[in-house]
Amino acid sequence: MLKPILLVEDNPHDLELTLIALERSQLANEVVIMRDGAEALSYLLRTDKHASRADGNPAVLLLDLKLPKVDGLEVLKIVRDTPELRSIPVVMLTSSREEPDLLKAYELGVNAYVVKPVEFKDFVAAISDLGIFWAVLNEPPPGSLRLKRARPHDDT
Repeated sequence: MLKPILLVEDNPHDLELTLIALERSQLANEVVIMRDGAEALSYLLRTDKHASRADGNPAVLLLDLKLPKVDGLEVLKIVRDTPELRSIPVVMLTSSREEPDLLKAYELGVNAYVVKPVEFKDFVAAISDLGIFWAVLNEPPPGSLRLKRARPHDDT
């Protein structure tokens, strides 16, 4: 069983484009969608309506910067300050090219900062590359709760 991708996005248009792009990349990972930072934190910290969700963290957190209730930078700060969440790869997926946003995200420990491309084909390519890298290719740190993929038996 693969770990989910947690997508935190409040803009319906960007959400739809991201889902299309992830679908086209043919990842088998479930995509869990949260519409604001408070809901994302509830999911990650397993509180409120997410208190009974299964153990384990997402393969990657795709996080918009400008979110209602709790903004993306505050979500990132809480993730990095919480030992059980600290090893989750976080990709800031945003429209902001503002240098203060970029600097603050890296100061808080973001793994990658991706500005959403304007052209649809570029957006699809960027999201597909992100999904494949973080959900399939990236090796998490030792001791993380990554679920193992079934591998063919090596008879040698």
